[in-house]
Amino acid sequence: MDAKELSRELRCDSSEDLRRRRRIIGLSMLASASMAVITLYQTGIIKHLPEPPLPFLDADRVDASDEAYEKFNTPDAALGLASFAVTIVLAAMGGKKRAPWIGAALAGKIAFDALNALKLTIDQPVRHRAFCFWCLIAATATFASVPLVVPEARQALRGLR
Repeated sequence: MDAKELSRELRCDSSEDLRRRRRIIGLSMLASASMAVITLYQTGIIKHLPEPPLPFLDADRVDASDEAYEKFNTPDAALGLASFAVTIVLAAMGGKKRAPWIGAALAGKIAFDALNALKLTIDQPVRHRAFCFWCLIAATATFASVPLVVPEARQALRGLR
């Protein structure tokens, strides 16, 4: 497919597959925005993470924890930003009739992300006795992507056989 045709399809086509992929992109952008806010805190650009005044929320405690900096000697929100960027690329890659491996890769990536989001969400009250508002936004966006990728995952499995 040439670039002109791809541009038209991605922007204008109204197929259900592309609508689902656009939703995944939007949800990943929402999750990226929350990761960006946390990254500002974890790198010292802002000194406090604003969140609703609810007793079970303490993003500062969760996002300043040792666990938040243990992978690759990097703040975990910066890694989250990179991860959501990969999801966006996989969702945006190709037109409405794309190679099955791309759909399989997107499904695998979202499945991995959902499991990771579940683990991190459980870790918050268990390890820190609090939740991070921004993390919950990212986790919710990730969980909402799961049913959107299922139809393409099925198509990809059929296409790979």
